[in-house]
This record gives sequence, C-alpha cells and structure tokens, in this order.
Amino acid sequence: MSLGKNLELLSNANGVAGREDEVRNLMVELLKPYADEITVDRLENVIAVKKGKKDTPKVMLAAHMDEVGLMVKTITKDGFLQFTKMGGMDDRVLLAQKVKVLTEKAQLPAVVGSKPPHIQKEEERKKVIQHDELFIDIGAASREDAKAMGVKVGDPVAFDVNYVKTGKDTALGKAFDDRAGCAVLIETLKQLNHTNCTVCAVGTIQEELGLRGAGTAAFGVDPDVGLALDVTFTGDVPGVREFDTTVKMGKGPALTVTDSGLVTHPKILRWLMDTASQNGIEYQLETGLMGTTDAARMSLTRQGIPSGTISIPARYIHSPAGFISIKDLENSAKLAALAVRKIQDYF
Repeated sequence: MSLGKNLELLSNANGVAGREDEVRNLMVELLKPYADEITVDRLENVIAVKKGKKDTPKVMLAAHMDEVGLMVKTITKDGFLQFTKMGGMDDRVLLAQKVKVLTEKAQLPAVVGSKPPHIQKEEERKKVIQHDELFIDIGAASREDAKAMGVKVGDPVAFDVNYVKTGKDTALGKAFDDRAGCAVLIETLKQLNHTNCTVCAVGTIQEELGLRGAGTAAFGVDPDVGLALDVTFTGDVPGVREFDTTVKMGKGPALTVTDSGLVTHPKILRWLMDTASQNGIEYQLETGLMGTTDAARMSLTRQGIPSGTISIPARYIHSPAGFISIKDLENSAKLAALAVRKIQDYF
C-alpha cells in the first residue's frame, strides 16, 4: 500500500492518548508484510522486528500512535459532557469543534459548546474560554439519556475530521502528530528489504502524556541507537518570527539539534546529515524548541541510548486538523531507510 494511503488510514483512525487500540490494530496489519515478527508489549506498544546479522547494531525506530484529544470527566444532570484534555492543546482551538465520543458500542457525533456569545458580557467576549467552561453536546436530554446512549466517564473524545488530499503535494487531516510518523515508520521498514542491522520499528503509546511508551519499549528492546519519527511545527504561516523557527513545509525533513528534552548525540546528527547530503535529500535543522519527542526518553533509557529525531514539518499540530506535504513524508522515509543501511559506518 502507498505511503499516502497509509497516512489516510492512520489519520482517520482514532487513538486518543491512552486509548490507542484502533491505531494499534491497524499498525499491526500495516507492518506485518515487512517484519519478521511483531509483538505487542504489556503497555501495548507495537514492536515490529526485521532481523539482521549477529554483532551488528540494533536500531529502534519510534513513532507514537496516540493523538491529542479529550476525555469525558462528568455528565451533567442535563446530559452535557464536561471533559479533560488528553495532551497539550490551546483552549482556543476547542470551541465549536465537531467531535466523536467513542463509547464502547458506538461513535457519537457531538459538538463542543459554550455559553452563547449573544448573552456574554463585553469582558467575557474578550477572554479565551477555558476548557473547564466548555462542554460537549451529544443531543441528550438528561444524564440518564446520555448514559442510555452509552456514554460513561472516561470515554475518549476525538476530533471529527476526515483526511483529504488538497493539492498535488498537500494533505489535510487530523492526528498528523504523529500518524505521519507512523506512516513513515511503515514505509521505512518497507524500504529496508535488505539490511545488516536489526531494526525494531515501534509504535509507541502515550507520547502526548509524557513519552511513556517510548521509555518502556526502549528498555525492552535495548537498542544501540534510537531514532524518533515525529512531526514539528512550521514557521511558514503569518505571525511566526524567523527566530521562533525556520522550518517550512515542503522543504524536507527537519533534524533536531536540540529541543527541551534532547541534545542530539553528535554522531547521530552527523550520521543523518551525511546520509541526506550524499543522497541529495533536502533537509532542515531546528534547535531550541519548547517540545520534545520519544527520542528524549529513549536517550535516557538504561545506560543511555544515542538518539535523534527526523521530523516531518506539519502546520497546526495539536489542533483538530493540519496540513502536511507528501513529499516531506517520502523524503523522511527515504532518509531513515538509507541511514539505517549505513549505520555501521558510524556506530
């Protein structure tokens, strides 16, 4: 299956942090043709292994399966759902969004509501409405009605956005953070039809809640090298200063130099930069970012694992929908596969 089609399937799947079941099952099916073995560990990270020769480096490729979303916190007597956020989101992106409440038996269409602006006081209209003042409306008449519809406290809530190709190279969809990385992970394993080293392609859980899956998976895999496949925000929209980021969509994968959780190991950075340059792959460098990736957790596992990140530029991450370049996805997978093939030159 093509990289673009895999991205579509993964983007449309629901996997709010801590409830990654649908995405996990899909990842197992999509990775199966390219792996020698696939296991699901106790925390439900997916680990697909392509076996290499003895006495060669073992590399862990990690892409997180979870997405930012919401979770039902309370059901009011009038049948409205109050919620908590699962992952970091700006409250400004929540109001009036179409969502899906993922109950055990059905996906209930809903909308995030608030007090009507027509009856807000002037000072209220000037403020950002905080998420604890918002609610989810499923059309229920009462708490009992909502429960009869199958809703319970703890049900995950995903944004209701479908993937669509918007031009020759761009696509719009939800959860590109990090279903784009998951699609690249699958494509990388697909391209590695021959490799001397052992490759463990891992779909991790709960990255948005503190890089949790990457830590346990890396401890079990115990690789010599770690490489996170993730996304990064871009500076090619109005209002972003060049000082904040110079990364642009369509200009190739971004290699992390530093972020809030990782100073990329010099050998890792040289390995990736050399591979890109030698194969004519356009790339970007980024440093001083506020966020971090699974690479940060891998780097501190056991006695330490040299780790780095290949990031796909994506607009509007941690929001209901974003844009991405298919060319950037293709070049990210190409870079990852080519780098793995020459890993013994560096480690």
